[in-house]
Amino acid sequence: MKVLKRNQVILFLLAVMLVTAGYFSATSQMNVMPTSSVGKASASTSNVSNTTETLGDATLVSGGAVVDNDSENIVENTENTVETAQQKEISTYFSETKLQRDTMYSQTLDSYQKMLDSTTISSEQKAIAQQEITRINDEKKAIMIAENLIKTKGFQDIVVFQNGDSVNAIVRADKLSQEEIAQVQNILARELNADISNIHISNK
Repeated sequence: MKVLKRNQVILFLLAVMLVTAGYFSATSQMNVMPTSSVGKASASTSNVSNTTETLGDATLVSGGAVVDNDSENIVENTENTVETAQQKEISTYFSETKLQRDTMYSQTLDSYQKMLDSTTISSEQKAIAQQEITRINDEKKAIMIAENLIKTKGFQDIVVFQNGDSVNAIVRADKLSQEEIAQVQNILARELNADISNIHISNK
C-alpha cells in the first residue's frame, strides 16, 4: 500500500511539472513576435500608406477627392486629335483647290494647243489660240509669284484665282486684320496687274 501511494505522489508531481512547463512555454511565445512578422506588418502599413496616395493613375487630393489623371489625358488627347483633324482638312482644301485650278489651266492650254495643231482652222484662229496660251502661261506665273510672296509675309497658305479683271484670294488664317488684307491686296495688284477694287480676299 505504501509503494502504491508513493507511485501516485510521483505521478502527480510529474503532471504538475508538465502543466507548469507548458504554461511558461505558451506565455513566452506570446510575448516574443518573430522578426518576419514585424517585417510583414511594416510592409502592410507601407502598402496602406501608398494606397491612400495613389490609386492606379488616380491621385488623392485634399478632402478625399480623386483626380483621374487618365481622364484628363483622354480629354487633352481628344482635343489635340480634333485640332489635328481640322488642320489636316484645311491643308487638304488648299492643296486640292490648287490642283483643280492647275488642272483647269492645263485643260485649257491643251485645247488651244490642239487648235494650233489643227489643219482645219484659219490662221486668225490660230493666232488667237497662241495669244491665249501666252496669256494663260503669264497668268499662271504671276499667280505663283504672288502666292509665294504672300507666304513670305507670314501667311501659312493662300490660293488665288483670276478671271479676267476679277481676282479672288483665299488665305489660310483664323482671321485677317485690315492691315493684313491691305498687304495681300497690294501684292496681288502689283503681280497680277489688277485693280484693288476688283480683288476679293477671304480667310479659311
